[in-house]
Amino acid sequence: MTQDQQQQQQQQTSGGTLEERTPGYGALFRVAEFRAVFVAHAASLFGVVVAEISLSVLVYRLSGSPLLSALTFALGFLPYAIGGTLLSGIADRYPPRRVLVVCDLICAGCALLMALPVTPVAALLALRFLIALVSPVFNGTRMATLTDVLGDGDLFVLGRSLLRIVSQSAVLGGLALGGVLLTVVPPRGALAITVVTFLCSAALLRLGTRRRPARTPEPRALIGHSLAGARQLFAHRRLRALVLLLWVPPLFSVVPEVLAAAYADDIGAGTSAVGLLMCAMAVGTIGGELLAGSVLSPAARARIALPLACLTLLPLAGYAVTPGLAATLPLLLLSGLGFAYTLGVDRWFVDELPEELRGRAMTVHNAGLMTVQGIGAALAGVAAEAFGVAVAVTAAGVLGTVCCTALALEVRASARTGRSKGETGLTTI
Repeated sequence: MTQDQQQQQQQQTSGGTLEERTPGYGALFRVAEFRAVFVAHAASLFGVVVAEISLSVLVYRLSGSPLLSALTFALGFLPYAIGGTLLSGIADRYPPRRVLVVCDLICAGCALLMALPVTPVAALLALRFLIALVSPVFNGTRMATLTDVLGDGDLFVLGRSLLRIVSQSAVLGGLALGGVLLTVVPPRGALAITVVTFLCSAALLRLGTRRRPARTPEPRALIGHSLAGARQLFAHRRLRALVLLLWVPPLFSVVPEVLAAAYADDIGAGTSAVGLLMCAMAVGTIGGELLAGSVLSPAARARIALPLACLTLLPLAGYAVTPGLAATLPLLLLSGLGFAYTLGVDRWFVDELPEELRGRAMTVHNAGLMTVQGIGAALAGVAAEAFGVAVAVTAAGVLGTVCCTALALEVRASARTGRSKGETGLTTI
């Protein structure tokens, strides 16, 4: 056990007593390995954003097809369910540093082939699919590695939160930055920059993190090992409730974002308001996580986690009166603030996971998170087409609140059941 892990003494399974001292985000950067993971995350994230924009522009120029151009974005979501379910065993079967570096090298190789002038459209889409296929394995392995680097206590929660904040910030500034970049270099040149960012990430992870052994070097077939991990995750009552509570709010919160352009048209706000409507919830999410991680103690974050989870989607019900832009933005901002609940739930989730399941469980969790957002976006379009934008967002707020409340009650009930039976880990399976 490392010195950083030894600092994480108290575990908690139900939102009860936690250490009252919170180290704050600054403490993360005193851990050398986390600094390498953080910079690598920022570099690879920039590469992904640049690749998505450049590839969509390139495909459109080569094919003249809006459908194929849009498909480049869709391919960023669709493979997650496949890779996260069938390949999650990679995260536990092999040394984590090796998995992270190889994933980055695969992505760099795909980006390099995309940048070649002879690569046709079909190959570009196939390479985009491959990058998205390995992404859940990379993200799940990195999340599990954070528990090795930071311990499985409050530092892990803050580290996970900070990486999430960086990702949310990319939503705000990444697309604009990528657009500016394409005014200076052609799409294939921008893809060459992506190659460099993935190689930098691989080098940082290889040189900046320690080699650790595989968690479960199973002799079983990879797919069977992966599916077994998913079954274990969802067969355990409390883990199932926690992972669903992490998935359901994003499933519904994506609705106002994907319908922002249509709603701006409905309220007569014009295209200039679309960006504000798309960014308002992300701004609230970043602010809420920073506030909760910097100011609140772990015990306080645990106490507010379930109430926040129940309330975070409720502001969307305000769309029922079709508010104007000035009233809609605060609703979205308030909804985003509620996502601070994830800091408490993340802690319970990692506390409940046994070491040998962490890589697979976190890969499935990350894959599911991306998949449900893709499903939510598709359902939002169907609902808006049938009933109108305001009704679709209102329904998302009401139905999402009901679902989150039911899951919060299940999380609380599973904690009481676990204590009464003396359950630990996955002994109930």
